[in-house]
Amino acid sequence: MNSRAFLTRVEEDWQARRPDLDASPMLRVLRLTRLGAQLQAQLDRLLSRHGLNAAGWDLLLTLYRSAPPEGLRPGELLSRCAVNGPATSNRIARLLDLGLITRAPHPTDRRQAYVRLNATGTALVETLLPEFLALEAGLLQPLNAAQLGELDHLGELLLEHLEHQDTSTD
Repeated sequence: MNSRAFLTRVEEDWQARRPDLDASPMLRVLRLTRLGAQLQAQLDRLLSRHGLNAAGWDLLLTLYRSAPPEGLRPGELLSRCAVNGPATSNRIARLLDLGLITRAPHPTDRRQAYVRLNATGTALVETLLPEFLALEAGLLQPLNAAQLGELDHLGELLLEHLEHQDTSTD
């Protein structure tokens, strides 16, 4: 069953079960959830062919795009990653095991360390990045320029709203 048929079925089920409730918010969130899962599955297939997952790829891209030559400390790395989470040390350990990054001690503070891409990690990013961007462009291909602009705008509005809710409930 495709997503449109699935969502229609869910909507009909709710209309039959609870016609007094407006289930449209649930259906919109469900649509976004299914969309996110479909997009992530496509990206994961590409990354898994290279032994990576989304969190590791995010860390590699962060080091590639924004790390100074000495690298970044793990806390700095976490603050710059698109995929947030407490498992940064696990991601770092996995990429160290894959031989894609190096960890070097801070020159004056033994408690600190720098993480940076090595030549193998840099080569992987430079090889995989064009393919990754082409896949992402292909996933968005059904949308024209105006729709992409609207998607960007609506996504920013929702993210700002959700991020504000996160900080106001702490």
